[in-house]
Amino acid sequence: MGDTKIWAHRGASEYAPENTLEAFELAVAQGADGVELDVQLTKDGELVVIHDETIDRTSNGRGNVIEYTLKELKNFNFNCSNPNYVYAEIPTLKEVYELLKPTNLIINVELKTGIIFYEGIEEKVLKLSKDMDFEDRVIYSSFNHYTIKKIKELNNKARTGLLYCDGWIGILEYAKKLGVTALHPCSYNLQYENLIEECKKENMRLHVWTVNEGDELNFLYKNKVDSIITNYPDVARRIRNNL
Repeated sequence: MGDTKIWAHRGASEYAPENTLEAFELAVAQGADGVELDVQLTKDGELVVIHDETIDRTSNGRGNVIEYTLKELKNFNFNCSNPNYVYAEIPTLKEVYELLKPTNLIINVELKTGIIFYEGIEEKVLKLSKDMDFEDRVIYSSFNHYTIKKIKELNNKARTGLLYCDGWIGILEYAKKLGVTALHPCSYNLQYENLIEECKKENMRLHVWTVNEGDELNFLYKNKVDSIITNYPDVARRIRNNL
């Protein structure tokens, strides 16, 4: 399966405001192999990078993302997850792609459709990736598996991953039925017996989140999972380099 890759969770989110251009730029500087980010839709149908359905936690505004146009969202300060930064804008997915285009980083695009069923979001992300020649660099994931099914229906060559938390019976059979190429389990799911071995046997990639502790990182490196998603790409890289 090769060396374990390091994906920066919402960018280098321990050090910069999450899901901002500053966090993704820092992830590049810290040597990440990829980034993980979250996508929602604005009132005027723009793809914006933000984890929550509301702007309450990460900005100085209030309300649902979908209640605002992109121009209106750009007026808020999205530095609340790291006030050491005086100001940070909400980025569009296109702006993140433009930032990362000169690099070779993989982009894990999580579609946030579990609470609000954003009409047409699947078509929009696929079109943007195609228009910007990012199709070979993007993997799409979601907790809403209907979204993953739709992505595959729209483009059966798209790389997809199933996000999940709690224990599933027959997760590999289910994933293969949907045609996905990877599982994206929370790290504690690796307690289930033989999950790593079975994924390797079935050529199902494992991208594990969110891994920040040294012992856990060492365990995943030792077992050669495909990718770890972490808030600390610099720490993960240092541990990997010292193995």
